[in-house]
Amino acid sequence: MRIAVCPGSFDPVTKGHLDIIERASKLFDKVIVLVSFNPRKLNSAAFTIEERMKLILEVTKDMDNVLVDCHSGLLAEYLARTNACAIVKGLRAVSDFEYEFQMALTNKKLYPEAETVFLTTSAENMYLSSSVVKEIASLGGDISEFVPGEILDDINSRLFVPDQN
Repeated sequence: MRIAVCPGSFDPVTKGHLDIIERASKLFDKVIVLVSFNPRKLNSAAFTIEERMKLILEVTKDMDNVLVDCHSGLLAEYLARTNACAIVKGLRAVSDFEYEFQMALTNKKLYPEAETVFLTTSAENMYLSSSVVKEIASLGGDISEFVPGEILDDINSRLFVPDQN
């Protein structure tokens, strides 16, 4: 069985994330969407890990070969434990590639049995990130084009901060 892991913070999950997950689910027998603990993003997290997992479960419920899990240690350890053969990462721009290439080489050194597979984002999602979604939503902007409809209200209710003036 070919198992792939799609790691990320998914804070919150966007249509860009979902596009990569859907495409990976067609390439691998099983895809694990792994909500990772990122200490660099600790202070800016809008959703708990459990909430992020729930949102991802909601938007992937029709994908039979997609599972959702979380992990706070090294990705290589998780890959070994699950016998995964691949890490799937989405690339939006050249700026993403430098960091992701470094991570791919590091993960290959730590767990040689897995390859990193880069999927280029769809053109309509090239600018999209969770940070952009959080900023727009916090200012009351319309994020319906950026996040799956079934979780739009959950995200808006958490992120929208009414003007105090």
